[in-house]
Amino acid sequence: MKPASAPSAVKVQAALGPAFQVLEFDESTRTSAEAAAAIGCEVAQIAKSLIFRAATSGRAVLAIASGANRVDEKKLGRLIGEKIARADADFVREKTGFAIGGVPPVGHAEPLTTLIDEGLFAFDVIWAAAGTPNAVFRLTPADLLRLTGGTKAAIAR
Repeated sequence: MKPASAPSAVKVQAALGPAFQVLEFDESTRTSAEAAAAIGCEVAQIAKSLIFRAATSGRAVLAIASGANRVDEKKLGRLIGEKIARADADFVREKTGFAIGGVPPVGHAEPLTTLIDEGLFAFDVIWAAAGTPNAVFRLTPADLLRLTGGTKAAIAR
């Protein structure tokens, strides 16, 4: 692992500031299982960022879930007050500025409605994507809540 050098990872590092360190791995961290294997942590400690599209308003919704959990789309829809749909790759890039597989919880192209899986709060330390399919950064669940301005919620199945 090494400090951020890819342009998207450097962008995330700038959004985070000096209190956090973006790390790039030679191996992929695209999936929760790959990230956990590269880092040497539990899959559940990976904070995966999933982008959904609100069906009526078209706004982007960021669901940050534990790598061990699946997001319950019906719960998510109830929490935001409208049905949601999966977002395609173009929508994700347009709203976040990042490609699927490396979407970080911060540094997006526009503000996102953000909900954070309460399951992540069981851990002292978690890891999140940092802009590329092989970059991550370490933080606490409280850091994640503060950095994103998100809402802690029961969004897992």
